[in-house]
Amino acid sequence: MKKLLTIGLSILLTTGTMSAQTKLRADNIDEVLKAMTLEEKAKLLVGGANKFFSSTAVVGGEADLVAGAAGTSPEIPRLGIPATVLTDGPAGVRIDPTREGDSKTYYATAFPIGSCLASTWNTELVGKVGEAIGNETKEYRCDVILGPGMNLHRNPLCGRNFEYYSEDPLVTGKIAAAYINGVQSQGAGVSAKHFAVNSQETDRTSVDERVSQRAARELYLRGFEIAVRESNPWTVMASYNKVNGQFSMGNHDLLTKILRDDWGFKGIVMTDWIGIREGLPTITEVQAGNDLMEPGQPAQVQEIIDGVKNGKLDIKDVDRNVRRMLEYIVKTPSFKQYPASNNPDFKAHAAITRQSATEGIVLLKNNGCLPFRTEGNQNSQFSTINSQLIKTVALFGENSYDFLSGGTGSGCVHPPYVVDMLQGLENAGIKSSATLTDIYRKYIEYAKVKFQAERHPAKWFQTEAMGQQKYPEIGLSPIAINKEVQTADAAIITIGRQAGEGIDRDIETEFNLIPEEQALIKDVCNAFHTAGKPVVVIINSGSVIETASWSGYPDAILCAWQPGMEGGNSIADLLTGKVNPSGKLTMTWPIAATDHASTKDYPGTTDFYTYQVMKSYTGQVAGYDYTNHDEDIYVGYRYFDTFQKPVAYPFGYGLSYTTFEFSKPVVKVSGDNITVSVTVKNSGSVSGKEVAQVYVAAPKGRLEKPAQELKAFAKTRELQPGESQTLTMQLARRDLASFDEANSQWLTEAGTYTFLIGNSSRDIKVTVAAKVAEYTEKTSKALAPNQSLTLLKQ
Repeated sequence: MKKLLTIGLSILLTTGTMSAQTKLRADNIDEVLKAMTLEEKAKLLVGGANKFFSSTAVVGGEADLVAGAAGTSPEIPRLGIPATVLTDGPAGVRIDPTREGDSKTYYATAFPIGSCLASTWNTELVGKVGEAIGNETKEYRCDVILGPGMNLHRNPLCGRNFEYYSEDPLVTGKIAAAYINGVQSQGAGVSAKHFAVNSQETDRTSVDERVSQRAARELYLRGFEIAVRESNPWTVMASYNKVNGQFSMGNHDLLTKILRDDWGFKGIVMTDWIGIREGLPTITEVQAGNDLMEPGQPAQVQEIIDGVKNGKLDIKDVDRNVRRMLEYIVKTPSFKQYPASNNPDFKAHAAITRQSATEGIVLLKNNGCLPFRTEGNQNSQFSTINSQLIKTVALFGENSYDFLSGGTGSGCVHPPYVVDMLQGLENAGIKSSATLTDIYRKYIEYAKVKFQAERHPAKWFQTEAMGQQKYPEIGLSPIAINKEVQTADAAIITIGRQAGEGIDRDIETEFNLIPEEQALIKDVCNAFHTAGKPVVVIINSGSVIETASWSGYPDAILCAWQPGMEGGNSIADLLTGKVNPSGKLTMTWPIAATDHASTKDYPGTTDFYTYQVMKSYTGQVAGYDYTNHDEDIYVGYRYFDTFQKPVAYPFGYGLSYTTFEFSKPVVKVSGDNITVSVTVKNSGSVSGKEVAQVYVAAPKGRLEKPAQELKAFAKTRELQPGESQTLTMQLARRDLASFDEANSQWLTEAGTYTFLIGNSSRDIKVTVAAKVAEYTEKTSKALAPNQSLTLLKQ
């Protein structure tokens, strides 16, 4: 008996020693994996905390690591595996700004939204924004920010376009890669989302996005591919929707064949926040290559355990995903026990926000009234442009006083302040009307109370916790407007639009201007122009709006997007000439929303009664239960330019206070490498920056092609009058390829390619041709549609 007790004690001591030694390190992942029980492996693949379910549903008990964070990966203390914290983004860290029993505040910098950042066309600057966001992510005890948003602007009615970058995959990929590299340079991670083809918010958790393999590869996946290859994101988030009949979260073609086998992705894939799904077993998600199920429910852990035990789930699939999770965890601040300060450098980050917003704001129209000549800039280089001195302005529009810094939903940020137009102009030394300030301030106070009193409980996104709300515009009588003409030197009208997660935009009330806004613009312009005074319209919207019906009235139009918490200062910098506008549109602005080929079956274009009738007869309704991407590869400017459709403002468009000349275009082809260079000269009278956009027209071949496609871009430094800079851009033969569905390959057909260089898709300055040899690259066979599509052809 004594001998048996000794042996037993020896075993216990040995086991205890092994357990103490088996703690996760960066160099012992194999050892830890072998030491894990099936239950621990299953647990690691299911999220540990979440923003929707109560703490009773938490797996592992890590719900309160960071108040307001989106979720976690679970901890396994026995093996030294910490929980990691995932925070919403991408325009800043989204956590609870105040906490019960804590007098400290946890506000985060609200950076410019995605469409504003992309409109800078400045990857270096976007990288600096990423660095600041990465720093705040880490300082607030978070490991991963859930962004960047990388879905394509297929249609201007998408509610989350403000989070996304462009209708073009090259711009999307390059801007995203810069953002990702910036964030991850700080030791925090990203989750590139929503993978893939998440083109609408309506019925986003069930809609089947039916798309050709070619359009998927060339458009909807291409931006993600660029980002994966150029920035190696720590994580990618699988989208809610189906792609060609299969949920993205359980789509092996998407998550393994394309993402990992074709592109070489090495990070983890996580689901979007939905938990258990009808029609999609958790074990299918594991098999497809989803490594982390968010937000995480205990039943999912048990399903994985049961799946292994009953043979429906191969333990090899579990081990593969667990290994990826461990490889991710050892990179995180939580694993490295980073001493988070909870005190980001708001002053430094505000400066970055202000600068990046000024470069992303786009000057759409200017008849010469901008920049304003003020008492503060009379000796600047811009003082000779405008002879009219502006001391006082009349500020119209409720969003002049309740400026929208960002969108709603998980993409909103809780900043310490937002600089509105009133404050921004005051900081620039420009006074505003006291009467209008009183009217709008009191109206906004009333509108907020009324809005919440009338809000339907089901509309969770219409609360201040989910972002700033947009309140209806009010009209002003001609008498009130004429009184302002007497005391103001100019008028500024702010037209605001809000949108966000969970709902798409209505054409009549959110894309088009409502009657009160149309009347305000016309009445203010008529009154001020009669007195010889200028009117400027500021568009405070994260997405495209209709402009053709009213753009002829004001003297100048600035598209300010939702430029972050320094928005009013950024706009004032541009209005007064402290900064010369250099933003360019990354999406086409159509004359009407219905001009887009994709609008015919987009949600919101079918009224609810018609939807119910169609549903009862057919069982499925286009735009809701499924969306056929019949426009195929003809999205955005690829459609408008190829089919020569008129637009309000073309892709790549944006004005400056100076002028530029393009010359000396050169294209050199050397093997697989192509070098494009062009000289840009500031031919105007003030300093400024310009963007060179390289479009390529392919020779006629086997595959149908758009008229032209953006293949490279670069932005100059600040050029002084008369100064030139030669921009050099690198691309590869592969970048000219189209996807050949019949042979599952990328194909660049041999022939003479025309390189068209300009400052918008419809303002080409110089062209040059070059012969390019054929290039092919085999890919996996993936994402074949299971429904027939009637594809648009030339």
